Amino acid sequence: MVIETNLTEKRIREYTSKGYWGNMTVGDYLDENIKKYPNKIALVDPKGRRVTYKELGRMVNRIALGFLKMGIKKGDIISVQLPNWVEFAYVYFALSKIGVVMNPLAATYRQNEVYYILKFSESKAVIITDEFRHFNYLKMMEEIRPKLPSLQHILVRGESVPSGMLSFNEFTARRWEDECELKTLDQNKPNANDILVLMYTSGTEAEPKGVLHTHNTIIFGEKSFARALEISAEDTCFMASPISHASGFAHGVNLPMIVGGKTVLLDIWDPEDALKLIEKEKCTFSMGATPFVRMMLDCPNLHRYDISSMRCYLCGGAPIPREMVTESLEIGLKVLAVYGLTESIPHTVNRLDDPPEKIYGTDGKPCPGIEVKIVDDNHKELPIGEIGEEASRGPNVCVGYFKQPEISKKSFDEEGWFYSGDLCRMDKDGYITVEGRKKDIIIRGGQNISVKEIEDLLYNHPKIGNVAIVAMPDRRMGEKTCAYVIPKAGESITLEEVVSFLSEKKVAKFKLPERIEVVEEFPTTPSGKIQKYLLRKDIAQKIEMEETAKNK
Repeated sequence: MVIETNLTEKRIREYTSKGYWGNMTVGDYLDENIKKYPNKIALVDPKGRRVTYKELGRMVNRIALGFLKMGIKKGDIISVQLPNWVEFAYVYFALSKIGVVMNPLAATYRQNEVYYILKFSESKAVIITDEFRHFNYLKMMEEIRPKLPSLQHILVRGESVPSGMLSFNEFTARRWEDECELKTLDQNKPNANDILVLMYTSGTEAEPKGVLHTHNTIIFGEKSFARALEISAEDTCFMASPISHASGFAHGVNLPMIVGGKTVLLDIWDPEDALKLIEKEKCTFSMGATPFVRMMLDCPNLHRYDISSMRCYLCGGAPIPREMVTESLEIGLKVLAVYGLTESIPHTVNRLDDPPEKIYGTDGKPCPGIEVKIVDDNHKELPIGEIGEEASRGPNVCVGYFKQPEISKKSFDEEGWFYSGDLCRMDKDGYITVEGRKKDIIIRGGQNISVKEIEDLLYNHPKIGNVAIVAMPDRRMGEKTCAYVIPKAGESITLEEVVSFLSEKKVAKFKLPERIEVVEEFPTTPSGKIQKYLLRKDIAQKIEMEETAKNK
């Protein structure tokens, strides 16, 4: 498949001449570190598996050769829906060596999301587990497979493998290296400016957008991030955020392998399990949604664990409360703010020596080599302190959206600036603060929920006349989904009915509304547009009043 991008020869020449981009691929960096640290532990996963760089390299080459033998070729897209297990890394690095595009899918995605992405991506193969967190992925694939003409192979990691699907365990046990010469990998090696990964993100559109990154955009971004935070081969990353998402994928899978460090994975979040792993593996940094840190601080057994090895915990997706910064410092954990998007990873981050007010008052400053500005609706740069749309430009920025050139034209200009849709302000020191979103999304525990997607589905509910989905504050998850509903004349509706309706549509569980407010009318502008900021304010006040009453 030929994938169109907005990558220009001018951009390639500019960033290559500056030394930002080179000829090394992700696979090259892995091979380099295999030679340097063959017996060093590269990966630790929640199943207790400890994989050295040498073992990782052997498995990666085997899988890459196996895919080539199956007929998977350069430019094809393979989707992977696996939790935070070593198999995810095996497949990713294998694909990176033969020019096949990796398409990671969140383990929480269900029929609705998986069918859309596999069909739109024209994925040649998908790798799944048989079951995870009481969900049967086999039944899901059996249901949607007949509607996916491009899908040739389904590989299943697990013991239960239905007829018509392939065992991933058997696939990786087969010595493909005895059937194919290793030089075959060199013959299929990609260019550093070839597409490496296709990641989907929810935004203002009802359907997710496919973000395209090359080897060079990912490599530069992670090297810049490492430089900003002084991360080296001596570091160990603890990653509990899904590695199928941008932050976990970039900083939990790519960053450690690029610098020669170690990654420790956790698949099901539990604050005490996190503390145990951090202590045992002497983890030095991590990144996740703000609620992760909140839950660790609230863990009753917190002080039983020695987490003094942790240099910093990077938080994004929700503001960092002042008291959380203070509480963390009391146990020797430095919390730092980070801001980024799938299109532009990384973006801005606090530094290790930043004063507390920069941490709880801003979302960091740009990583080295990345430009950021705040603009008005006409894309004219605004003075310091004024609120406007945030834009970024740099060697880390993606090369467009997959098969959506019109959306690419709206989001990127001819000078290479990417317009985020987030409302921010910048202070005199270059630190930005996210003030709100032009994009209508909810960030629940670090996972993006497209408001329009849920609204479009609920408009078809027989009892609903109008609906507005908004974010409501939540101490643990940052935000949750609240549905403001105007029922049709003579009808009434409950949260249970809304959830049941969406569940029948195979919507992922994390996207389901967790509260309903039944109203007679919405606040609107003179032109009739719903003023969602007033609904957000209304639900925030109600929750605050309820919490106050509960604590009396």
